[in-house]
Amino acid sequence: MLVEEQLKSESKLNPRTKCILNLMYTGNWVNEKTSIYFKQFDLTSQQFNILRILRGQNGKAINLQDVQERMISKMSNTTRLIEKLRIKDLVSRIQCESNRRKIEISITDKGLELLSVIDKSLGTHEKDTTKNLTEKESILLNKLLNKLRTNNK
Repeated sequence: MLVEEQLKSESKLNPRTKCILNLMYTGNWVNEKTSIYFKQFDLTSQQFNILRILRGQNGKAINLQDVQERMISKMSNTTRLIEKLRIKDLVSRIQCESNRRKIEISITDKGLELLSVIDKSLGTHEKDTTKNLTEKESILLNKLLNKLRTNNK
């Protein structure tokens, strides 16, 4: 469906405005689908992002600032998200004794087990979300999105 139809816009949009609106609309659509998917695991997509970042550390702890820098959503309240994951016993927080403001975070075995379960169906969710695109179109879309963000910070 055209973005103009979705937004019920009767005016003709210039291509750049249409591009921005389409990106925003599509981003929200993907976020909604992803939120529904992660709800079955009692996670948000931001919490999942943190767990994947921590798994990528291969057993080494990482500080809060480094987690924040790697987050997809830079607006996330990483401290609050990590605390929720800690309460679920999916991550552990260790406060540095010499510098109480420094906190090291690592994924627990329970967190790794949950990611292993998610990994089994995540591919299906991603294929379902992108089912209207061919592999070539997915590659092209990735190139165009990367191009859009290049030197545009």
